[in-house]
Amino acid sequence: MITGKVLQQRLKPKVLVENKLSFAATDSELSIYDTFEPAARVKLSSDQVLFCGMVTGKKVMHAADENYHKDFLPHESFVIAPNQGIEIDFPEAKHNAPTTCLAIEISTDRIALVSQQMNRHLPIADEFEQWHYAEQLVHTHHNHATQALLSRMVDIYTENHPDRNLMIDMAVNELLVRLLRHQKCQLMLKFCSANPDHNGFNAALHYLIANFNEPCDIDMLCKIACMSRTKFFECFKMHVGCTPQAFQQNVRLKQAAKMIEQGHQITATCFDVGFKNTSHFSRAFKQCFGLSPHQYKARHANAIAH
Repeated sequence: MITGKVLQQRLKPKVLVENKLSFAATDSELSIYDTFEPAARVKLSSDQVLFCGMVTGKKVMHAADENYHKDFLPHESFVIAPNQGIEIDFPEAKHNAPTTCLAIEISTDRIALVSQQMNRHLPIADEFEQWHYAEQLVHTHHNHATQALLSRMVDIYTENHPDRNLMIDMAVNELLVRLLRHQKCQLMLKFCSANPDHNGFNAALHYLIANFNEPCDIDMLCKIACMSRTKFFECFKMHVGCTPQAFQQNVRLKQAAKMIEQGHQITATCFDVGFKNTSHFSRAFKQCFGLSPHQYKARHANAIAH
């Protein structure tokens, strides 16, 4: 993800804890943080939204104003709201194996602009409110597409391309759309869980989640939603951002990750969550989490041991 001249600059740190290498743009800034020795309770805050992507190593994130502490590992995103204090532990940082993280600082004005564009072009049901950024911590596994976007953003910020500013604007917009979509999806799922009978779409989504390990029966979902097949797919993609089949697979994979963390056998987990083929399960799991199921299990076991 981080190569070339930038790598050479990083190998000559000015400080050993959170050595920062930054690349500015019009209303955003990308920084690469390297830590070369263990440290605890290192403070981090910003007056803008801070989107972090873990590259190597492990951090333990503590929210300064709430009872929150989570491991932050590669292939995960962590979003910090403006002026929200965070404290960070670096339990595994070494001189020859630094803990590395990307941080993209984005102005609140840019977020408001992207939210307005989404409200204009992607209107959603009133009960889910308009598109907007909720000022709260976000910690999630990011998928293959987000991982590829972050890698591309490093290249764009660090290269001296004549169209650099325009390409950065487009990449930041894409990152924000993904963030806003994630937040809205979480809100929607919470609402549907609490109000499954609010309308047909809620009922269908609730049914799909409750039966995630069963084959995806589109005809049944359309019947529950009281919609035609075309209308149902259109409504589902507008609100959830993907097809019902893709959403179901994501639910299955997240449940599989929880089960693996709890010590369940990988093959049994594969079938328990609804996959019919272990090879397909392994491919899908790696694309979602950046690790094979066996690697994921080993990493979690190692985290517990430490």
